[in-house]
Amino acid sequence: MTVYETLAKEILNYVGGKDNVNSLTHCITRLRFKLKEESIAQDEALKNLEGVVTVMKSAGQYQVVIGNQVQDVYEQLAPLLHAEQPQTVQGAEKEKLLDRFVDIISGIFQPILGIMAACGMIKGLNMLFMTLGLYAETSGGYMIINAIGDALFTFLPLFLGYTSARKFGLKPMVGLVIGGIMCYPGIQSSALSGSLKPLYTMFEGTMFASPVYIDFFGIPVISMDYTSTVIPVIFIVYFASKCEKLFSKFVPDLVKFFFVPMLTLLVALPIGFLLIGPVATFGSKIIAETIISIRNVSPMLAGGLVGLTWQILVIFGLHWGFIPVYINNIVTNGYDNVMMPFFACTFATSAVILVIMLKTRDRKMKELCLPNFISGIFGVTEPGIYGILLPLKKPFIISCIAGGIGGAFYGFCNFRKFSMGGMGIFEFPAMMEPDGSWGNLLVAISGVLLTMIAAVILMLLFYREKEAGQSDKTMLDTKEHEKSVEDTPALLEDIAICSPLKGDVLELAQVEDAAFSAGILGKGCAIVPAEGEVYAPVDGVLTTLFPTKHALGITSDDGVEVLIHIGLNTVQLNGEGFTAHVQQGERVSRGQHLLSFDLAELKDKGYCLQTPVIITNTNDYLEILSTMQKEVMPDDVLLHVMNS
Repeated sequence: MTVYETLAKEILNYVGGKDNVNSLTHCITRLRFKLKEESIAQDEALKNLEGVVTVMKSAGQYQVVIGNQVQDVYEQLAPLLHAEQPQTVQGAEKEKLLDRFVDIISGIFQPILGIMAACGMIKGLNMLFMTLGLYAETSGGYMIINAIGDALFTFLPLFLGYTSARKFGLKPMVGLVIGGIMCYPGIQSSALSGSLKPLYTMFEGTMFASPVYIDFFGIPVISMDYTSTVIPVIFIVYFASKCEKLFSKFVPDLVKFFFVPMLTLLVALPIGFLLIGPVATFGSKIIAETIISIRNVSPMLAGGLVGLTWQILVIFGLHWGFIPVYINNIVTNGYDNVMMPFFACTFATSAVILVIMLKTRDRKMKELCLPNFISGIFGVTEPGIYGILLPLKKPFIISCIAGGIGGAFYGFCNFRKFSMGGMGIFEFPAMMEPDGSWGNLLVAISGVLLTMIAAVILMLLFYREKEAGQSDKTMLDTKEHEKSVEDTPALLEDIAICSPLKGDVLELAQVEDAAFSAGILGKGCAIVPAEGEVYAPVDGVLTTLFPTKHALGITSDDGVEVLIHIGLNTVQLNGEGFTAHVQQGERVSRGQHLLSFDLAELKDKGYCLQTPVIITNTNDYLEILSTMQKEVMPDDVLLHVMNS
């Protein structure tokens, strides 16, 4: 029996059993009973239960305050009452699978976008300096700067393991270890093929022929190179998050601290390696063979397909099937013309990012676009794809279409590359024909221009900034704020939490709800709203959006958990008068419009408008300090979270 099952049974017993319960609902922090006889409930016994914060009686409800684990307790308690569980936001609003996938990918990449763009620019500048003859490729300067720029991309699973663990609710350090295991040199296909002889070859004589170098207790492991990949680590971390939740239910608390991570790693990694290797290997081989077959019939069509799908293939790690073909063609024929139509994609991405940068009124987006445009021209497009194009969706589709147009042109002109090496604009020297003629290089330049022009035209015709979820009020310009707290030690980190509302500031102790006013649920303050609009106080992920939309929780990129509870007892409205502009699990930016509510309707119905804004993981920080201002706007700093 789990901790939550035990707690649920004890709570039900102390409220008088299921026969004393008329109904049960829950909000973001508390179980809300309607009891037949409140006098039967044992208040003090409930308060003394480990896992119960306090007990309150308000608005005809008997409220058992649990805190962040209320959903877990409710899930165990509801079946005991045969109560119908409320639908989550995802259940109530059927999300498209593609939208969900894009939200997950962009949310996972968001924390590392800045450093990705920086590393991409370093790689490009290193290539530029080498091309200009400032140093040779064999020099120490080149190798050290290349390591600085390339390390993040080589060990990308390490970083994505951490960020995807935060996204899926797995312990971040477990996710980090999973990424490290996937980058471990000894399991990479290139390392195995260089040091071991194949045990045997599966599907020998077919297009699926795959050498097997190791097995896992007799089960063949089809290996691949996991460094620089994206989808494999996300898949394994997601699976690991499910394993962790399962093991947490039956592993005793005494050994849970180390035993659950151990079981999670021992189950998730082998299954992941056994499944991902074959899927990625066979999938990429099918795609490569299909493109080659189509090229034998129509080089233009094959080139268009490569250009159209290349960015998608890279996201799923299915582009590796082209690499052996590419290398074999250059070694055997002296050139490659099968894979090279992908060259257009780099510049399609850069052109689309350039248009977004020129059109957007969002200062943050402009700041993000500039380094990603430069990085893309140098051949490093990952930061731009994951940080800008995928979240906006339509620009990503446009970049794929423009890449397809350029790829079709390259296929039609039999565009070739004569040697390996270089990225982006630094690939042009490898396109000069061995006899010194300029024909192929001119085709390369013409294809780039055609691709970029197509991308610009398509963006001007079909892209509108509002499709990015932006409007005049969507992203408020943030400014530098003077600290209201003086004499703060210089070694303390001050994490600023902006106000989500316009209104008057109240001390938390003044809130007419004991669970909030006593600081039981966390420190913070409250706002009496002057307008019915709620904005994101931080950059982060909307981790909780209650189905009734009266409360929401955001986990910032710094790990601060912010709870915004609009009014008191407003859960009783069951969502009436509330309109959400975002979905649970979605990535949000500081100042983004999250929610609207009918302020007049709440007043007319007699609800208290006091809106607590609290830090639910208060115990993780040294202190939570409130602003000294009496009135705040959505771009004013409301709370200072002090961290050592």
